[in-house]
Amino acid sequence: MKIIHTADWHLGKLVHQLHMTEDQEYILDQFIELVKDEQPDVVIIAGDLYDRAVPPKEAVDLLNRTLITLIYDLNIPVLAISGNHDSPDRLNFGSQLFKRQQFYLQARLEDAWKPVRIPDEYGQVSFYLIPYIEPSEVRKELDDESVDTHQQAMEAIVKRIKEDQVADDRHVFVGHAFLAGGMESESEERLSMLGGAPYINAELFNDFSYVALGHLHQPQKVKNETIRYSGSLLKYSFSEANHKKGVTIVELDGSGVASIRQERLKPKRDMRVKEGYLHDLLKVNEEGMEDYLHIKLLDEGQILDPMGKLRKKFPNVLSLERVGLIGKAYTEQLSNVQERKQMSHMELFESFYKEVKGTDMDQDRRDAISTVINEIQEEERNQ
Repeated sequence: MKIIHTADWHLGKLVHQLHMTEDQEYILDQFIELVKDEQPDVVIIAGDLYDRAVPPKEAVDLLNRTLITLIYDLNIPVLAISGNHDSPDRLNFGSQLFKRQQFYLQARLEDAWKPVRIPDEYGQVSFYLIPYIEPSEVRKELDDESVDTHQQAMEAIVKRIKEDQVADDRHVFVGHAFLAGGMESESEERLSMLGGAPYINAELFNDFSYVALGHLHQPQKVKNETIRYSGSLLKYSFSEANHKKGVTIVELDGSGVASIRQERLKPKRDMRVKEGYLHDLLKVNEEGMEDYLHIKLLDEGQILDPMGKLRKKFPNVLSLERVGLIGKAYTEQLSNVQERKQMSHMELFESFYKEVKGTDMDQDRRDAISTVINEIQEEERNQ
């Protein structure tokens, strides 16, 4: 069985206030051509189909066109789950009807225990579609008050899955989570850390033939060759400038994974970081002049309208950093900003509290704030 594993499409994404729909349509057209060439038995989309709970019309239309091509025109089963950016309620609409058309979309945990079983020449492959969930949702669904962390939640889910597994099947886990040891980037929204760290130990999945993950945007394995993030189809921040984007192609034989390879996709516009003096940059003539750029200017003196000058040469400069003008103090300040971007909501509030009060937050206040953050996040996900 040949599987194409992809994730984190983030349709409707804004990058530096720029709509990425045109770029996403271009890369999905290329993805469709790859699917035609590879002729997989299954396509997996491991969460974050959309970038926000209420996506723009253009994003919905693009997803519809892509799925119609895959399911109706190419007759390929598509297995998808909701991610932390998706609205489970909105994605879940019509999911039972879609199954009859070979589109298996799992947005709720309560229906996730029965695997999608697809045959090949060696027997059956059971696909377990586990959408992104908060520990509180697992605690409620499984009626297990001991579940407080993402690790405990996933332990309970894997235990529940194993209760009804068909021993002779090969088992594929599809999930949207943050595994300990995975490499993250700036464009990923930090998962909830209420009640503990959001990280999950990869060892939990050792008994599955393959683990198809979404959430982290860099293609990578975690602890094991068969536990994989496919990465996003496009670069969504300059921290991803060196990523090699594409999809993961997995082939199963009778005993498990026979081969894994990464197939790259070429975007309409790359996302790159360029550094230099303004005078030198304005002389540049190279491939990719319309790429999305973050410019690091080395000039130390004042410059009149550097962004305007640069955009005449590079029309898609999205951000400008005057590293030469401000020097070390600015670099340290920028580092502090980047560090804060990686903090969870709770960590940010604790930092703010300490700055204002001059002391650490006590446990009672921490618990109260955690409850409020949790309620707001659940409300936003269900909008």
